[in-house]
Amino acid sequence: MLVSLHVRNLALISEEEVNFEDGLNILTGETGAGKSIIIGSIGIALGGKADKSIIRDGADYALIELVFTADTKRQLDRLSEMGFPAEDDGTILIKRKIMPTRSVASVNGEAATGRELKEIAGLLIDVYGQRENQTLLRRGRQLSIIDEYAGGEAQELLRKVREHYTSLHALEKEWDENDLDEAERRRELELLDFEIDELEKAAVKTGEDDKLEKDYRRMSAVSRLTAACGAARQLTDGESGASELVSRACRELSEVNGDDEALDAIASQLSDIDSLLSDFNRSLDDYTESLTFDPEEFRTVEERLDLINHLKDKYGPTIEDIQKALEKRKQKAEELSDYAAGRKRLEENIKKEKAEYLALCGELSGIRRKAADEFARKMKAELLELNFNQVEFEVSLTENRDSAGETGFDECVFLISMNPGEEKRPLDTIASGGELSRIMLAMKTVFAGKDDIHTFIFDEIDTGISGQTAWKVAGKLGRLAGNHQIICITHLPQIASMEDCHFLIRKDTENGRTYTHITRLSEEESTEELGRLLGGMKVTKAVLENASEMKREAKEAKKM
Repeated sequence: MLVSLHVRNLALISEEEVNFEDGLNILTGETGAGKSIIIGSIGIALGGKADKSIIRDGADYALIELVFTADTKRQLDRLSEMGFPAEDDGTILIKRKIMPTRSVASVNGEAATGRELKEIAGLLIDVYGQRENQTLLRRGRQLSIIDEYAGGEAQELLRKVREHYTSLHALEKEWDENDLDEAERRRELELLDFEIDELEKAAVKTGEDDKLEKDYRRMSAVSRLTAACGAARQLTDGESGASELVSRACRELSEVNGDDEALDAIASQLSDIDSLLSDFNRSLDDYTESLTFDPEEFRTVEERLDLINHLKDKYGPTIEDIQKALEKRKQKAEELSDYAAGRKRLEENIKKEKAEYLALCGELSGIRRKAADEFARKMKAELLELNFNQVEFEVSLTENRDSAGETGFDECVFLISMNPGEEKRPLDTIASGGELSRIMLAMKTVFAGKDDIHTFIFDEIDTGISGQTAWKVAGKLGRLAGNHQIICITHLPQIASMEDCHFLIRKDTENGRTYTHITRLSEEESTEELGRLLGGMKVTKAVLENASEMKREAKEAKKM
């Protein structure tokens, strides 16, 4: 359930907070007062598109905060799986801050991405408006509605159908790509044989390139290394070199050995230096003797490095890539050598995968047909309650194996007849805006007992309806609100009279600036607002009495 909405610096809103109730929350106001901003802010907080244009003029950022309470264990479990566990009391806090260059969002104090926000929105709330009504006309969406109505078994089968379709598609793609004539096969095999021979002769070893690089650098630097070692030897052990000078210093200090313990300790340090210099000179001599340059060995290293670098350019940047390239080409050559047998195996795999795929499609189709019949019966009953006279509703499922895809081989069309004597025709060819609104409401009522979502938002569900039909829609919303939270924007007094909680959205001008405000109305204020919706230049006593009577009728209707 949506407990509260807090908005700051969004479009015409400076700062507003709304506390919603369970049941039917009605939002009314003059055209242009900002009703769409209030509902739109909920969508933005839940991952909808947002940019700097929605930030109120003069503000640095816009902020939207939503507080929900979880309605089901499934919601709590999924939020925990996503890393956004609810508070101990089931509270879920969603924040989104929109700045000129970016936006940031969090759920229960943890940073959240737009994709995560949209998944959470799907767990907590359903939003219906003119855009959602139009999606009902898409036949692909109609099939997904039947799948959703069919429930978990259908969803699991649909998952398996998608997996097998993907596998089948991959096998068929492999079949097409490997469809070679004899001349093509020979040419490809000749190329593979050449590359295999090249790689096998090279016989590269793991780590070989690193060792060759080190050897090459050392051989290339033999002259510089020898010169540096000679210079160092001269400075440390030549005439007047470091070794000679240190030795003389040691002899000088040995003359006064024993006269002062402090100096004896210092002399010991110098003696250690003398020993280290002797060890250094011996190591330097050994290293200098090891410095040899064999032109033939250098050429061999250079040629081997050139070969390995050529193979890297051709087959991949590492020794491991070159080794994998050899194995891959051997496998491919083996397949081409036994091409006919390989094609036969691939053909058998395709047949097996296709049979499994079609069997699953058939199983899914059976579940869909059973669900479609039940869905159609319930839709007809709900539509009759919404003032469709003698309506007929049918879900047509036809099998089309030629266009089978990841959702199976069923094609789905919602058929409807809204007048006696008329044949049922596809919904997308005859439904008007007002009819679509009622059809969507009927569908949501059918789903109400099957889904886990408690909160619905209806934005202009009253489009294109009036009179008795408006009363029927109002009654349906009132009864639906008996076990759901509904937030509804409306212009119709019939729907507004069903309110359990009534909010007025108004636009005011203060100090030369325009502000949108939202206020919860008292019972008396709600009656006055209902009077305004009933029309007339002035809300007279007679209009108020009419509004009060309408409220009494609404309360009775909700009990039915």
